[in-house]
Order: sequence, then structure tokens, then C-alpha cells
Amino acid sequence: MLPGPDHLIILPILIPFFAGALMLIYDERQRRAKLTISMISVLASLWAAVELLIRSKGSELTGNNDIGFYLLGDWAAPYGIILVIDRLSAMMLVLTGLLALPALTYASAAWARQGQHFHSMFQFLLMGLNGAFLTGDLFNLFVFFEVLLAASYGLLLHGGGQLRVRGGLHYIAINLTGSLLFLIGVSLVYGATGTLNMAQLSNLVPMLPEARRPLFHAGATIMGLAFLIKAGIWPLSFWLPTAYMAGAAPVAAIFAIMTKVGVYVIVRLSFLLFGPGAGASAGFGGEMVMLGGMATVTFGFIGVLASQGVGRMAAHLVLVSSGTVLASAGFVLSGQDPQILAASLYYMLASTLAISALFLLIEPMGREDGGIAALLALTADAYGLDEREEDRQPEVGLAIPGTLTVLGLAFFACVLVLAGLPPLAGFIGKLGILQGLLMQGEEVPRLAWIFVTLLIVSGFATLIGLVRVGIQTFWASEGDPPRVLALEIAPVMVVVGLLILMTVKADVTLRYMLDTADAVLQPSIYAEGVLGAPRAADEEAEVVIP
Repeated sequence: MLPGPDHLIILPILIPFFAGALMLIYDERQRRAKLTISMISVLASLWAAVELLIRSKGSELTGNNDIGFYLLGDWAAPYGIILVIDRLSAMMLVLTGLLALPALTYASAAWARQGQHFHSMFQFLLMGLNGAFLTGDLFNLFVFFEVLLAASYGLLLHGGGQLRVRGGLHYIAINLTGSLLFLIGVSLVYGATGTLNMAQLSNLVPMLPEARRPLFHAGATIMGLAFLIKAGIWPLSFWLPTAYMAGAAPVAAIFAIMTKVGVYVIVRLSFLLFGPGAGASAGFGGEMVMLGGMATVTFGFIGVLASQGVGRMAAHLVLVSSGTVLASAGFVLSGQDPQILAASLYYMLASTLAISALFLLIEPMGREDGGIAALLALTADAYGLDEREEDRQPEVGLAIPGTLTVLGLAFFACVLVLAGLPPLAGFIGKLGILQGLLMQGEEVPRLAWIFVTLLIVSGFATLIGLVRVGIQTFWASEGDPPRVLALEIAPVMVVVGLLILMTVKADVTLRYMLDTADAVLQPSIYAEGVLGAPRAADEEAEVVIP
């Protein structure tokens, strides 16, 4: 039997799984019980994620390599299923929990009651997300991808309406296509290497016979195309803005991390399989990731300027965030300063939190006559959105005073982070990327200058688009202040508080990101740790034998 602390690694998967399954037994009229179970599950998962993040910095769980392992069924890698925890995966687990808790709290005001099995689907989505971040082989990555996608289909359609049905059908079709590409790519990679374990692949790629390398590259390309679809890379991102703006506010808020799953997998596999030690495959796809990321940033900020509603702006800002991280990873994969990757991870954390808060602000900001409500009405009419009274008037909780002031402050904080303006975390992340690109002690590549220009222009475009909406909402409105409940604004303020905490503790957070980037750039530590993970039976035998 494995030591007690090791079982902590599987808790982020088991907790939401059992919670979601348990709530399927309850009748829809037992909403309070479902909310209680769901909230306990999210809190417990977040606790486990934070504990794993703390231990991933070096302890009895991770050892000297800052990596922890869990062998399901006590089968040694690469033959069995293995879960792996390191700095990068622990950070993504914590980010998932930090987004899930505010989104679930917001949903408890009204949205959870507008359809069946909301809480179960929410928990299964968390299970799929956490599993995707923890798994150590490609097949189980596909399994967890399908779990989170199946749950996301139901969540996107939650609440009904023509726009949600239309956006949901497009979303389902695109992701089914991506899943098919994923399977084809995985089969080609297995045919070329004979394994799907990420650690074993990292060891095999440098020694791969030249006759099999083209097949492996073809499989990696097709599989990478599936990840790029899920990450929202241009030109594969046409489905994302309509789908994300169609979802209910808490659904869109948790969806802010969905594209980051694709980004995480691309970063993980790019440096694990195509890093400097990958022989003839070193740097494979790095330039395409770099160019695709920059094209995505361009498409995203143009979409922000062209959007008339804050929902579509927020959806395009998801693309700007993903594109920035992918382009940064591409530069590092091509041999640039690792600081770029560390700063982009910090920016990803801040921008994802800010985008999630922005999605939660959309519906309260439009709950008045005039101002932004007029723009949202035009958008709803253009896309056939069915406005329903329960969408606009929540039933649970107490209204808060000073509504416009609180909403305005939260919105202003999101603007600062997403536009990359001082003093909040978005500025620190972008400044770190710029320093990594420009301060290398040698001639700066032309592509680096282009990326620098895009970062500055995208921030300026974000500022213009969001300030335009803010003026129309908070200054140009002549109607009565909207009625906003404490259950709706409290989650937003919590996220804003996290952004402020990231800014105040920027030195600590950036140090963690630098250590994370260094670990990602050393795939041998990951590979040796996974393949050398001891079985519990072997450890017990060592204790028994004198």
C-alpha cells in the first residue's frame, strides 16, 4: 500500500467525481443539498490543490526532484496509469480551484436553478480539468479531455435560448472534430514509438530511428492541431467568441480556463518531446507555435475593437491571453531566455482570473435600462438571444448598496490587468515578457520586435474597448442603479482580491514561476522521476527483507 501522503495526488480527481455522482441521486427540488455538496467538493479540491502546490516545492511527497507520482493499481510506469504532480500541474490545479469557487458561488444566486444537473456537470468538468493536468500518458489525457468536454456541452446549453443552442452546437461539432484528430495523432505516435507514456516518449524521441521519425512528426502534428483547436489558436478560433459569450455567466467564468488546458498540454509536450535534447526533433513545431500565438494575439485584439458588447470582448480577450502564452513558449522553445516563459505563466494566471471576473460582471452591468444594456440588446437581437426574466432578476440573496461604485471598481481592476497597465499583475507579467525579449545581450530577432509591438498594441486596444464599455455603463447611464446581489458581487471581489494579492506578492509568485520554467526546461528530471517511481510492493519488500 502506498504511503498516506501519496494519496493526496488523486484527490482532485476523486472528490469531484464522487460529488458529481452523488448529486445525480438527488431530485432537482433538493437544490440546497446539491449546493452544499458541490461547495464542499470545490473547497476540498482547492485545499488538496493548494497542499499539492506547497508540497511540489520539495517534500516527502515530491522528493528532491520536485515531482510526485501516483501509480494506480501499483503498476509501474510505463505499463500502468500514472499521475504526476510538479510545479506546473500544481499551479494549474490551484488556478482551477480559484476559478471554480467564485463561479459556483455566483451560480447559487440563480443560474444553478435554470436547468437540470448543473452541479453534477460542474463537478465532472472539474474532474476532467484536474485529471488532464495530472495525467502522465496521452491516452488518459484523451479520456480526461472527453470527460471535461462532455460536461462542458451540458453546461454551455444550461439555461436555454437560441444563442446558446446555436453556439453550443458549433462548440460540440468543433470539439468532436478535435477529439477525432487527437485519436488519429495518438495512434500515429503509438505506431511510431510503441508507447503513450509521456516520460518514456521523452527518452525515446532522441533515439528514434530515422525511418520512424516522419511518422512520429506526423502524429505529433495532428495531435498538436487538436490541442491548438482547444487552445483557440488562430485560424482555428472562429468558434470560440460566440460559444463563450453564449454561456451563462458562471459557465463562461469557469470556461476561462478551458483554453488553458490546450495551452498547458502544448507547453508540457513541446518541452518534454521537442526540447534541446530531442536530437533531430529538437525545436519541432516551435516556430509554428510562435507564429500562431502572435496571429492569435492579433486576431484577439482586433476582435476586442470590433466588439460592441462586453461578452464578446471578454471572449476575444481569452484569445489574447492564450496567444501570448503560446507565442512566449514558442520563443523559449527556439532558444530564447527562459524568463519569457516564467513571465508568460504569471501573465496567464493574472489574465485568466481577470477574464473570469469580467464574465461574472457582464450580467450585473447590463441589468439596467440604457447604457451598456442597449448595446447588449443589439447584440442579443443580432444573435437571436432569448432574454428571459430569470436571467436578469436573481431570486436569492441580499442586494448591496453602492452598486455602481462596487461594479466600477471591479471592472476598473479587470481593465488594468487585461490592458497590462500598472500597478496590477498584468503589467508585471507583460513587463517580464518584454524584458526577456529585449534584454538578451545580443541582437534582438525581428520576430521578437514584432511580438513586442503586438503586446503593446493589444494592451492599447484592450484599454480602448473596455473603457468605451465602462463609460457607457457607469457614466452615460441615466437610469436607476441595477439591483445586484451580494452572492453575485462577492465572487468578483474575491477574484479582484486575488489579483491584488498577486501584485503585492509578485516577488514570491514570479520566483515560483521561474522555478516552474526551469523545471519545464529540464525534461530529463520529469522522465527519470516518472520511470523510476517505485511501486509500493517493492518498498514493502525492502522493509521485510533483512
